[in-house]
Order: sequence, then C-alpha cells, then structure tokens
Amino acid sequence: MGLTLAQKIISAHTDHIVSFNELVIANVDVCATQDGTGPLAIKEFKKLNKKLKNPKRTILFIDHASPSPRKELSNAHNIIREFAKEEGAVLSDIGQGVCHQRLVEEFVNPGEILVGADSHTCTSGALGAFATGMGSTDIAVSMAYGKTWFKVPQSYKIEVFNDFRENVTSKDLMLYLIGLIGADGATYKALEFCGETIEKMSMSQRFTLANMAVEAGAKAGLFETDEKTKEFLKSRGRADKFKEIKADKDAQYEKIIKIDASSIPQMVACPHSVDNVKPAQELKNVKVDQVFIGTCTNGRIEDLRIAANVLKGKKVAPHVRLIIVPASKDTYIQAAKEGLIEIFLEAGANFLPAGCGPCVGVHGGILGDGEVCLATQNRNFQGRMGNTQGFIYLSGPYTASKSAIAGYISE
Repeated sequence: MGLTLAQKIISAHTDHIVSFNELVIANVDVCATQDGTGPLAIKEFKKLNKKLKNPKRTILFIDHASPSPRKELSNAHNIIREFAKEEGAVLSDIGQGVCHQRLVEEFVNPGEILVGADSHTCTSGALGAFATGMGSTDIAVSMAYGKTWFKVPQSYKIEVFNDFRENVTSKDLMLYLIGLIGADGATYKALEFCGETIEKMSMSQRFTLANMAVEAGAKAGLFETDEKTKEFLKSRGRADKFKEIKADKDAQYEKIIKIDASSIPQMVACPHSVDNVKPAQELKNVKVDQVFIGTCTNGRIEDLRIAANVLKGKKVAPHVRLIIVPASKDTYIQAAKEGLIEIFLEAGANFLPAGCGPCVGVHGGILGDGEVCLATQNRNFQGRMGNTQGFIYLSGPYTASKSAIAGYISE
C-alpha cells in the first residue's frame, strides 16, 4: 500500500513506516512561537530544566501586537527577547512580519516537520513540509527534546481542475471548499491539494490554501513539491534545500473531493463562521465600514499587486477605512520598490508595519459596535477583531479592494 504525503514525511522522522491513526514520537526540525503564545511556552520550557535542543531552528516571533499597544504586552515581548538572548534562539522582532510568512521565507524546507504555537502554522505545508499548530506546552516539550507526538492523520485528497474565472483566486477556492465540507469537516485530517489547477498556482496562492486548512479543522494542508517550489526556494537563497516530496500513486485516502475551479465565483464568508459562505454578488447590500488587506493569508506581494491594480487612480469610499498591512518586511520593501504604496496612499489607504495588524483584535483597527469589516484574513469568529459587537466578512484581495471603493461588498 502506498503512502500519503503526511505518512511519508512523518515516517521519515520516525524509525518506521507509520500507519493511519497510529500514535508516534517524531523528530522535529523547526519550533516556533509568537507573542501571544510564547510567554507560556517559555514558562513551561523552564520547568523542564533543559536547554534548547536546536536553538538555531527555534524561532520566536513578535508579530501579533507589533509594535505593542500596551504595557502588559510590552512586558510579554521582553520575556521573549530575554529568552532568545539567553538560549540563543532566533528572534523575529516587531516589523519583521507575520510568523507564518517569515517561516516560509526563511526557515522551513520540503520534507521537514514544523510545530508552532499558532493554529495557522499549517501555512508551511505548501512547501511540502508537515506543519501544524500545537499548544504552548507541547511546543515547550518540542523545544526541549526536539521531538513531539502525533496521531498520524488520515488524508483527504482535494483535486482541483480547470481554470479560475477572471479575478477569482485560491482564497475563493478555499472559502468554497470550507463551505462545502464545513468548519469541522476535516477535523484532524491532512488536506492534500493536487490537480491541474494546483499545479498552475503560484506559491503565494498555495500558501493561502495551506494557511486555511485549519479552518476546516485539518491538522495540516499539504502540497507535493515541484518546479514552483524549487523556484521559490531559489528566490529565497535556499535552492539547496529542495527535495522531491510526492504521494505514492496507490496512496490510500479517506475521501477524494473533486472541484471544478471554473464553477467558483468570488466568495465571501459571512459572520460569524468561515463556513457561512456566499457568492459576493449576493451581498451587494452589505455596507462596509472597514476593509483590511493583509495577514498571513493574503498579505503577500501578489495580493498587494492585485489590490493596487484595482485601486490605482481611484478613491476609497468616504465612509470606509482601508487598512493595508504587508505580511513581512520583505513584502513591504518590494511593494515600495514597485510603487504600490504610493498607489494605496493616493487612494486613501492607511499602512501599518508588517505583522498581523487588526486580525486578532489587539491593535491597529479594532471595530466599533455594529461596524462591518471585510478582511482578507482567515477567521471571522465573533469578537475576532476586538469587539463582539462587530461583524467580520472574509474575501480575497480583489473583492476587498473593489468593496473599499464601492463602500459595499462588491465583485
């Protein structure tokens, strides 16, 4: 019997070929925390009386409240900075970018296992790595011992064919898929994306799919490696880290889901669940107060180019606050070089430092009572953007940009 991507990668980190639902202890290549989860992981790590197993591949990110909006978070940041200095861990400080974008830019390679104290750690699965989020205590143990435990997940094969319609992207595909199977439709499964549509996708679009795998409950979102993977690694100075990772042709899947990309319209997830999806054209009466373009889901240079192309020469609706946050410093620099920032500012947008921005509701765009935000982020739970009386809709960058101009959800 052949092996899925998840089985292959996990098997390579144990001493045997793993079976579905088996509990295994696996070696870990990269450990990551962020400023919301890092202080607890550090506290638990110190109880173990150990040194970091692999300090150069233990990455501590300060990105969720970056820069800090209040003293309590500033103190938490200093705990992380001091720990990094003491243990020789890698620190990614304010303005460097969102942990998930930074991980794919600099730290994770095909065939590796990444565990992170953040649910969207699965983003790195687009590089052919088994990447998954875990609790702070589990991450502390991984930091100390260089190992962790898994129940080997069964896999869903997501096969996508045909070309997208104009101005439809992988974000629309992912919202469509989550609407199809539900927010808990793939709980503790690995989603393995394949098919001609996936093969044509840029790495940026693949990162979006992998990032949101957890929004369907998945343990990981995985992709085979190919020339696109190789080109991306080369562009980041890691060409030597490329490795071919492919599922066996006779791999066993719990479920196979086939999707015709040409049938998918621009999609929007409505409050307060990611699987509450509708075509954008059905929501034209929804007035927006704030539009947010950025995050680890859609804050890459390709997303900013889409937004700039829509906004060039136009103005944001008078009642709309448009907030743009690049996913990383490198993305910010590239946007400046290409003149995108000038386009955004002339259109009436506001820029924040590279990082998570308003996504988790800590700073930089908290909603007022009854306000509506259309965001390119991955999650729209009630209270997500700092106010339980706010309403969050999710879309891709094209829909978000058009809506910022119209003042209503628009395609």
